[in-house]
Amino acid sequence: MVNITGIADFLGKALDKIFPDKEKANEAKIKMLELQQQGEFKEIEMAYQAIIAEANSNDKWTSRARPSFMYVFYILLLASIPMGIVHAVSPEVANDIIAGFGNWFRAIPDEVYWLFGSGYLGYTTARTYEKRRLNGK
Repeated sequence: MVNITGIADFLGKALDKIFPDKEKANEAKIKMLELQQQGEFKEIEMAYQAIIAEANSNDKWTSRARPSFMYVFYILLLASIPMGIVHAVSPEVANDIIAGFGNWFRAIPDEVYWLFGSGYLGYTTARTYEKRRLNGK
């Protein structure tokens, strides 16, 4: 994404040089800031419309894919609470559980991780392309 604030600062300094009259320079700066705000608001509005369209989609996978994926992380984070209690009561048991989890994840073949990563990357790339195509960018 373009750093609009940096561009505005640069253009503001350039306008000071172009217009030696402070009043005209200030008028030009105000006009530039108005245009900047209109552009930013339009960008925010387009992003908001894309989110709303995705949430209102009749396709159950489109409207629930992102929340479902986040639930996995919520479960893992919430599981840390009882693991902290287990560790306080018996550090050996907690270490055995952690080692078991590690062994379980290492037992999954690398190809499955590559398949998941490729599929997720492909999905996000396709969604980005689709959103840009729909928004005319």
